[in-house]
Amino acid sequence: MSHWRKAQKDAAKSRDIVAALEADIPLEIYRALGTPHPDPESVLPKMLVLGWKDFERWSFNYVARARKGLLGFTKSRYQIQFLGEHLMGTMNGYCIKPVQTQTPHKMLKLSALTPAGLDVQESKFIKVSDRIAQRFHIRKADLLICRSNSYEYVAKTAVIDRDHPHILFPDIIIRARIGDGLLVEYAREAIESPLGRTYFQLSSRRAVGGMWKIGAEDIRNFPIPIPPLEVQHKIVDMVNERRARIAEERKAAEERKAQATREVEEMILGVRSAG
Repeated sequence: MSHWRKAQKDAAKSRDIVAALEADIPLEIYRALGTPHPDPESVLPKMLVLGWKDFERWSFNYVARARKGLLGFTKSRYQIQFLGEHLMGTMNGYCIKPVQTQTPHKMLKLSALTPAGLDVQESKFIKVSDRIAQRFHIRKADLLICRSNSYEYVAKTAVIDRDHPHILFPDIIIRARIGDGLLVEYAREAIESPLGRTYFQLSSRRAVGGMWKIGAEDIRNFPIPIPPLEVQHKIVDMVNERRARIAEERKAAEERKAQATREVEEMILGVRSAG
């Protein structure tokens, strides 16, 4: 049993490392941008004191997030601009029901938007014309942004790493194309940071059926620090390095868990002695 206990401890240690690495990603981004990081765990006083110039809404949710510094990027050592100044265009996806039979084209599921990037395996077969596919298929450097779903999923994103002429994006996703002055990968990390996520969540509106929605105007109005391209590259490289370590630690944790399970099974079968 000593091997099993050690494997369990090692797996738990890997999970702690993963949690620490994930929590550090936005903090590293804020440090690179000279942006004060929010403190979502701070205890709010019974009376909130904010200047009149800081009020844009009167909802408790807005005021509470303002008190914790969770209204989006408002401070940086670099100029803050609207994302719309760097957009070549946005477009909502295509709406169609999936089919059970195999077809030449597929539609992305929302689950395809993962922290590690786009998982094109998360898709379903659809029947569309080549003309529709040409208009709505995903291309390299597209930025996909969830526009309608649960509150937690609003503004979840992914960047396309290569052309997929037979995979389309659905109507609950907005496709954004960004100009040369802004790295699409950097824009994605800014949106996915807690400051970016809360901006879009506060901008979201509840639609019929309980779904939360944002629109192209919310994306265009997103305030984003614009450092030199060299700094943008450094931020993206840092995040990629962290995510690579996270993937390694998760793989190690799964391997240790599997090893512990095998050892228990062997002890039950009498193949391995308890120790």
